[in-house]
Amino acid sequence: MATTRQQRPTEADIWSRLDAVTDPEIPVISVVDLGIVRAVAWDDDELTVVITPTYSGCPAIRVIEDSIGDAIRDLGVENFRLETRLSPAWTTDWLSERGRERLRDYGIAPPACSAAQVVDISRIMNRRHRAIACPHCGATATEPVSQFGSTPCKALYRCQACLEPFDYFKEH
Repeated sequence: MATTRQQRPTEADIWSRLDAVTDPEIPVISVVDLGIVRAVAWDDDELTVVITPTYSGCPAIRVIEDSIGDAIRDLGVENFRLETRLSPAWTTDWLSERGRERLRDYGIAPPACSAAQVVDISRIMNRRHRAIACPHCGATATEPVSQFGSTPCKALYRCQACLEPFDYFKEH
């Protein structure tokens, strides 16, 4: 059943519903706060939702697409398409402030700088010398344990103050 113009949800309704779709790997952050959902727009009676995965090989993208589709159908929209755009590539700069707070509250340190700052090769090579604040106690006396954490987009760190390990969401 196609949605008519009179009964179709507004773009604000759609954004609100998509804000309830959580990332399957980090369930405290929505796909909107993560910056995966880039745009929603009606073209006559068809809704287009533009998404950009956090990286092109993201293993969770199919689950995310299914969850977005379910959320759109829950609004009564049957005529829609998901458009995946890989360019521009997703960047941690697209994380919302609310998303950064939710990561921190969940025990994951959000990116410490913008992705543009990482372009400086000396910063990349000396990443271990940057202060990454512990999401548990706030101390900046932390050290990298592994460049890869629970997912490829995170690194594993340990706090030297509270001794707790934590994931750091790498900027890119």
